[in-house]
Amino acid sequence: MPRLARIKNECAIYHIMVRSISEVDLFREDEDKIKYLDLINQYKKTYLFKVYAYCLMSNHGHLIIDSNGTDISKVMHCINLKYARYFNEKYKRHGHLFQDRFKSKIVENERYLYALTIYIHNNPTDIYGYRYNPEKYEFSSLKSYITNKKDKFKVLDKNFINLMFNRDDKVTKNIYMRAVLRCDMDNLRELDGEFDNEGTKYDSKRHIIKRNFSIKQVINFICKRMNVTSESIYIKSSRGVVNVKAIVVVFMRVFCNIGCEDICKVLGNITQSRVSALFNVGSNLIIKSKIYGNILNDFLNLESRNLA
Repeated sequence: MPRLARIKNECAIYHIMVRSISEVDLFREDEDKIKYLDLINQYKKTYLFKVYAYCLMSNHGHLIIDSNGTDISKVMHCINLKYARYFNEKYKRHGHLFQDRFKSKIVENERYLYALTIYIHNNPTDIYGYRYNPEKYEFSSLKSYITNKKDKFKVLDKNFINLMFNRDDKVTKNIYMRAVLRCDMDNLRELDGEFDNEGTKYDSKRHIIKRNFSIKQVINFICKRMNVTSESIYIKSSRGVVNVKAIVVVFMRVFCNIGCEDICKVLGNITQSRVSALFNVGSNLIIKSKIYGNILNDFLNLESRNLA
């Protein structure tokens, strides 16, 4: 039976579930969970989406992601592909790791979002030793919800959650914790069955990043920022501006809403594998280099001032 096309909304918040094929655990060791969260963090810094809750179990994981204007399928494909390569290399195996595509459901309203966080944070209660203290489970965002501690893995965007639920006092946090502990899985079981293509009713005052900038806008900004001529970007064999091209590829993927084939043409008919390699270089520069660490937000701030 052919798969249904995934309904997407770049302004939406999603409940994402990833699951391994039946005979393989998705995360065999804690190190594997750390790797997956690290990949989420890397792509979060590049694509500028937000994570509102997470919980990774042995054979599946739950995420609540605010797409913030980006294509959620593109993001999850990148994360899962890299993790599968890591997993197969580490455990010397071949073939598929994930069960079909990741599953997603658009969050429809605040009440549904609240219920989702409870459902997700209740997951560790099925593990021996965590029935009455799921907040001690390391690979869940619950601890950050009910304490003032920052997320250990630097994945969680806690500001939005605090604003939405107003949980600055102990009383409210205790109420939330009690809701997690008494979560009736039979009543919430329908959440697992509702990962279908449904429309969204959710509307908030979030500021969504625009992703329809022109190629000219991003190239002009990067060339000025990195002190090179725009002509050098289009020269296929120009080795002296590899980092510049790499940043350009990231910007076109993140802000211009164009596919890999179009990027190939823009950069002098280079191959798709070359575009992929340049994206990895650019992404690493943005994540690890102090010089380029703020370049995405600097571009957005400049364009905001230009529109003002």
